[in-house]
Amino acid sequence: MKKAKVRKAFLEELKRVPIVQVACEKVAISRNSVYRWKAEDAEFAKAMEEALAEGEALVNDMTESQLMSLIREKNWHAISFWLRKRNPKFRDRVEVSGKIERVDKPLSPEEEELMKAGLRLALPEHHESPDA
Repeated sequence: MKKAKVRKAFLEELKRVPIVQVACEKVAISRNSVYRWKAEDAEFAKAMEEALAEGEALVNDMTESQLMSLIREKNWHAISFWLRKRNPKFRDRVEVSGKIERVDKPLSPEEEELMKAGLRLALPEHHESPDA
């Protein structure tokens, strides 16, 4: 059956290069066909997800290998990238500081009306406020 053969070829390509459009071009099928198969066939959808995961793992391995080569060549950008992503001591940090001040003062009439309106929206079953 031709359809089964095309599906198998597509999944194999997806394992090599985990980009749906590229795999489609390699086996001469449309993306629409692939996504229709995925929607109509749970088994194919699962196989497609597994092929994508396998392909992504392969690309990750190749990428890490290239990164290691660049680090061995003393490439500063590669060294910096590795340290920022893998070593907590070198991670980019954001420091937030501030001052919390508690102010005890009565609400203005406008603030009180806004608070009541907010409570009415948050608690729609309580249409009347207790002090109304």
